[in-house]
Amino acid sequence: MKSEIHPEYAESTVSCACGATWEMKSTRKEARVGICSKCHPFYTGTQRNADLEGRIDAFNRRYAKK
Repeated sequence: MKSEIHPEYAESTVSCACGATWEMKSTRKEARVGICSKCHPFYTGTQRNADLEGRIDAFNRRYAKK
């Protein structure tokens, strides 16, 4: 490998939109993510119901005639 052409690989801070932060190795000094394992519905078990306003029922009624 050629020397002095690769980016520096060092400690970086990752911040989530929920406020969680952690350290990892990266070529960037900091990174921001929209969702992490602390706030993702799959990991927390608090999944939102997709049928909040009856959207699925409205879709089924609209296209049931065809």
